[in-house]
Amino acid sequence: MNIAFFLTLKKDVAFLYDDYSIRQSLEKMKRHGYSSIPVISRDGKYVSTVTEGDFLWYMLDESIEDTDGVSIYDAEDLRLRDILKTDRYSAVRITASMEELIELAMNQNFVPVVDDMGTFIGIITRKAIIQYFAIKAFDSESEPRLKQL
Repeated sequence: MNIAFFLTLKKDVAFLYDDYSIRQSLEKMKRHGYSSIPVISRDGKYVSTVTEGDFLWYMLDESIEDTDGVSIYDAEDLRLRDILKTDRYSAVRITASMEELIELAMNQNFVPVVDDMGTFIGIITRKAIIQYFAIKAFDSESEPRLKQL
């Protein structure tokens, strides 16, 4: 099966640019109600995914080093790229197999998807994968269909 079937396109996904301030990033996450969100560069490349925890750990680390802590005013001068952890939240290429996708989705709420050039094209949510297989299982057992969530 082609993983594009599950893809939510970039135009329908909230994301952050890596040059956003910490404050801009937090405000956008709050507005959308997300606890994690993809981060891309201005040229459209997938960089990482940032979580609420990343912000909290950064603030904790800074408050240990600086007795004054981190204020909301500091968050205006700090860039998102300065706190990103790029070794987590792997993306898959649009040509990836279902096995690759499922392996990542087991540990991530969504999997970022990139083209062959590394350009971010959207996400695949774990919910979309589970919903597809649940409907398929119900159909094959001749039981009532699971309603679209």
